[in-house]
Amino acid sequence: MSSLLLRGVRVVPLDSPADDGAASPIDILIRDGVIAGLGPGLAPDGAVVADGDGRWLIPGLWDAHVHLGQWALAARRLDLSRTSSPEDVLALVAQAAREGRPVIGTGQRAGTWSRPVTVAELDSVCAGAPVVLINADFHHAWLNTAALDALGLPRRDGTVAEAEWFAAYPKVATFEGPVTAGDYRKVLRDAAAKGIVGLVDFEFGAPWADWAQRWHEGCDLLRVRWSPYADQLGAVRAAGLRGGACLPGADHRLTVGSLKIISDGSLGTRTAWCHEPYADTGGFGAPNLPADALVALQAEARATGLPVATHAIGDRALEAALAAYTVTGARGSIEHAQLTTDAATAQMSRLGLTASVQPAHLLDDRPTMDRVWADRAERCFALRSLLDHGIRLALGSDAPVAPLDPWLAIATAAHRGHPGDEPWHPGQAITVAEAITASVDGRRIAVGQPGDVALVDANPLTCDPARLTAPGIALTAVAGRVVHSEIVLGR
Repeated sequence: MSSLLLRGVRVVPLDSPADDGAASPIDILIRDGVIAGLGPGLAPDGAVVADGDGRWLIPGLWDAHVHLGQWALAARRLDLSRTSSPEDVLALVAQAAREGRPVIGTGQRAGTWSRPVTVAELDSVCAGAPVVLINADFHHAWLNTAALDALGLPRRDGTVAEAEWFAAYPKVATFEGPVTAGDYRKVLRDAAAKGIVGLVDFEFGAPWADWAQRWHEGCDLLRVRWSPYADQLGAVRAAGLRGGACLPGADHRLTVGSLKIISDGSLGTRTAWCHEPYADTGGFGAPNLPADALVALQAEARATGLPVATHAIGDRALEAALAAYTVTGARGSIEHAQLTTDAATAQMSRLGLTASVQPAHLLDDRPTMDRVWADRAERCFALRSLLDHGIRLALGSDAPVAPLDPWLAIATAAHRGHPGDEPWHPGQAITVAEAITASVDGRRIAVGQPGDVALVDANPLTCDPARLTAPGIALTAVAGRVVHSEIVLGR
């Protein structure tokens, strides 16, 4: 295992952020995957040496919620993120369809459109080849008839949503080809260049054996927690896997995460399950599975030795998820926790659950929340309230729903808007130090801690949150192995 000596670095004081500019440079020695020494003048003892030149060191960053296969495919797909209407999308599809090949697009935000869409209008611009247009929230897709037929879905007039869409999605690979090890290597290198050392992978339909194989194909750059869905529990039990265990054929950096349960939908699809109706549709959203099924899944995960990651965006879904955790005694997280209540927040704290939140969704959802959840907007992305209740916060991206960029998440959590925007419900903002702390998986720069670090050019605690962008990442190391470097390494 690699040994690494970082000379002349200053540690970002996450636990005492008031001491933000006077840290004295020290050396950090990482040996056998853990931090073995802190102090001036440490001997290299054969380690790789990097001169920090007074740069700032933080624990390596984590993205606590990624669909890595989809993120890896994003560069291949038709980018619809800049469209603002069905007509914009149809124009781009018509142009792409001229090549006569299937069209897989992603990034449109149908929740902001003024009308629903139809299969017929998509057929009108491309009837011969399959077209699959995946909404930015991933909870529904707009398909033409050729795609419906090819995926074995019943013909219909509207979109394919929620459970039906999640079941169909793995078959989309027949149109565009599988994600390759090369695709994964690229996104992992890009992540390392942002200071990321670990990811929680919630990819749909991805067997654990796929990760174990690609691990030996150059995809062993970062720590990865592979997280199964309900249909994979049998394979998990057959392999004797438990939460935190290494995947067979890999090492301690590739481990088993949580059982992922999607208990409701999303704001953009108007399927997040709420107590009060949406202002535009009058609907309340809906659960994706009944209460007894949610309890049964959580109980099965607990019996299997897995923590549980329960997706709950609407406040009614959140309360149902918490009721299930109370009954089963399962432990884990609420994924998204986008719309909360005071009672639910207090209960989440009592249960010791983690709130896994993706702050960058605020940037995209803000206009929709102001329009259809105006009566409850102050309860959205309530990060300050979560922390004040003693709840552990874990930040992520939900890539490809938002870019795999921890600095975007950190900046948004602290500023609650784009640079130049007035903060949105600023009482729910947290500090940059708190946001970074929520992005390092509980790690610190201390002897005995994992040797997962990122060396940055500037102290992020001294930056204005409204203007915070990714500082220059000079070096990223995972278990002492340098996986990204902009500086010269020596002996």
